[in-house]
Amino acid sequence: MRTKSLKKNKINVVTLGCSKNVYDSEVLMGQLKASGKDVTHEAANNEANIVVINTCGFINNAKEESVNTILDYVDRKEQGLVDKIFVTGCLSERYKPDLEAEIPDVDQYFGTTDLPLLLKALGADYKHELLGERLTTTPKNYAYLKISEGCDRPCSFCAIPLMRGKHASQSIEKLVKEAENLAKDGVKELILIAQDLTYYGLDLYKKRNLAELLENLVKVEGIEWIRLHYAFPTGFPMDVLELMKREPKICNYIDIPLQHIADNVLKSMRRGTTYAKTTQLLKDFRAAVPGITIRTTLIVGYPGETEEDFEILKNWVKEMRFERLGCFTYSHEENTHAYLLEDDVPADVKQNRANEIMDIQAQISWDSNQEKIGKTFRCIIDRKEGNNFVARTEFDSPDVDNEVLIDASKHYLKVGEFAMIEIYDATEFDLYGTPVSK
Repeated sequence: MRTKSLKKNKINVVTLGCSKNVYDSEVLMGQLKASGKDVTHEAANNEANIVVINTCGFINNAKEESVNTILDYVDRKEQGLVDKIFVTGCLSERYKPDLEAEIPDVDQYFGTTDLPLLLKALGADYKHELLGERLTTTPKNYAYLKISEGCDRPCSFCAIPLMRGKHASQSIEKLVKEAENLAKDGVKELILIAQDLTYYGLDLYKKRNLAELLENLVKVEGIEWIRLHYAFPTGFPMDVLELMKREPKICNYIDIPLQHIADNVLKSMRRGTTYAKTTQLLKDFRAAVPGITIRTTLIVGYPGETEEDFEILKNWVKEMRFERLGCFTYSHEENTHAYLLEDDVPADVKQNRANEIMDIQAQISWDSNQEKIGKTFRCIIDRKEGNNFVARTEFDSPDVDNEVLIDASKHYLKVGEFAMIEIYDATEFDLYGTPVSK
């Protein structure tokens, strides 16, 4: 028989999935703290008796991780280690009835837009006046800035509109205020996130307004880098590139998930573009901002993807020489347009194709990194890890891109600050450097 713990209430927020979930957890924690609650993020050793799990429901692996995390905490509840479990986020939004039936020991399930209800269940009030205030969980020098929620794109393979709803932009005023608050707390780098940055402003301002937002954000004192994540290839606002070229605070970096390049696959994916248009767009990017770093992600094993389609993709990756690239195997998701198609590429073929793409990319990345040896880059020092300081250039995003390693037994650097680092060695995905005086 389980017994109720005698601990003073402490709330542990566990975050799974993408940067947008990280942001949502931070907002939740900011609200809880404002209500006087004792809150922590991903606490170890069962030190909290109330758990909020912010889940991901994007693809099979992520869903599995979310379910396993819920079951782990249900087990702890049975052992009397935690008193209450609340589940929120994308998985809960998408599968709430199923989860309630299958895992009834969770106290309550909430969707992606149920923050006021979740706070109420946790004994806190939703405070509208906490505009953009949150407890950041990232290293103190960078933070995510979510400029919009949801997505209006019709991509056949994607379930995000089911979980996050229609596109809704935050106002420029609100985002600037949030950036100012972050800068006061020591944040130097803003990473702009959305399901689609390029759609920003269409609902509020009746035009694509990302450039105007950026023009306002660069004025925020203390912010030194602004990085763009998750752009869509159709209808890209080219004025953003002009601004990137002339404004030093905007990193020469863009994350633009392209997913595939073979025309018949793009058509079935409902991407609204073609091989020729996408290739031209990338050439336009590189012409507009010389030295730009382009990050993309691809999907292999989509229904109907033939060997010929894959060869087209492979050759294109070799030709385009993306500075940063990730590759996913296709996940067959219920209630998406692609779910009506037969998931006909065997799992082992999907994985082999993903491996082939990443092998090509490893060579491209190796070649690119060798060219950096002997050059000096302005880097932000993210953390100290073991015997190294871990830093990044403006061409690298946290967690997904290259890192610069500096020997901490020989050099002292201040975490959270910028330093000039000369590169003396490089592998496929890491650079090794030494500080130089400015």
